[in-house]
Amino acid sequence: MSTIDIIETRVRGFIEDIQHPNQKKKININDLEFQLRKLLEDYFEMDGYSLFYQAIVTLEAEGQLTPIQNNQYNGRTPALPLYYWVNIKVQAAKWDRLEMMKLSDQFDFSYYERHPEWQTIDEWNRIRKIYDFLKTSHEREIVSLEERSMELFGHEKFLLDSDSFPDGKGFLMRLGISEDQLKMVAYGEPFVFWMKQGKEMKDIQRILIVENLSFFHTSIKLLEGNKLDYEPELIIYGEGTKIEQSFSFFYWMFPKKNYLFYYAGDLDAAGYGIIIRLIEKYPDCCIQPALLIYRKMLECLEQRNDQKQGQTKNLKYRDTFMQWFSEEEQNVLMKLWLENKRIPQEVLTIETWRRWT
Repeated sequence: MSTIDIIETRVRGFIEDIQHPNQKKKININDLEFQLRKLLEDYFEMDGYSLFYQAIVTLEAEGQLTPIQNNQYNGRTPALPLYYWVNIKVQAAKWDRLEMMKLSDQFDFSYYERHPEWQTIDEWNRIRKIYDFLKTSHEREIVSLEERSMELFGHEKFLLDSDSFPDGKGFLMRLGISEDQLKMVAYGEPFVFWMKQGKEMKDIQRILIVENLSFFHTSIKLLEGNKLDYEPELIIYGEGTKIEQSFSFFYWMFPKKNYLFYYAGDLDAAGYGIIIRLIEKYPDCCIQPALLIYRKMLECLEQRNDQKQGQTKNLKYRDTFMQWFSEEEQNVLMKLWLENKRIPQEVLTIETWRRWT
């Protein structure tokens, strides 16, 4: 057996030992190489890492391994991603075709025909539970996604946590079943809000959503002093990107009617993304930037600071956001962008607000 065959055979053996028939496994590539070095005394003399690298690339090409792209690498040359998924062991189709036909009045099994590796005992048991549920679903009440997941699959996070339950994330897609059919709803997460003193739910028409906690409290003080732009009846603390999931909760709490939502966040890449995604995700709602507030922030240009590390600078979000502003204001915003600078919402305080009152 050649040297490269020895390395590849060892690596394949490690992978086969941990492969599971219905669940992906996560491995650290440095740990895998360390085990290999312990077994081969002449690992360094045979340039073992180069051969190890080739073995990993081969297994990746075969679909045995999938790199986890999180910008973490193993620190060697040539580099490999630090973490890989060990994919599910491919097995021959094992489901009884007669049993599949019995359930075909509810399900389309074409995905499983194309991907026989998913024809596992656990997957079939899950499908049976769904089938039994659907027979009496007209008698069932709508519950949360977590509650239904607990009932049907034994864990409330089965459909949500892809790290702990790699089989769960795509299960409904594989089966072609919707959340509506299972009488479950992914509820929006509650948010913190403040209603203007003396107002009732029926009085609400204008809502201000603010990205940061400090300005949420500042806005409350300004609102109660009748100094806040737009004179909203309600202020919502968006809590950064959390508002993108919690926004839907609004209509569980307040009467269904037409509202005018103003959004104010940081003047940076993340802030642009939040509001544009909100507008795109909820096209039936009237959501727009709180331009009067953003313009006050632009007047605090001297307090700009460095763009946060790790923020994705999405050009589409930037350009869509800037369209709301005048040409002069767009030039200022573009200069901030090119200099990798930002204006945080915290420049607006009770004290700085006095310059506009």
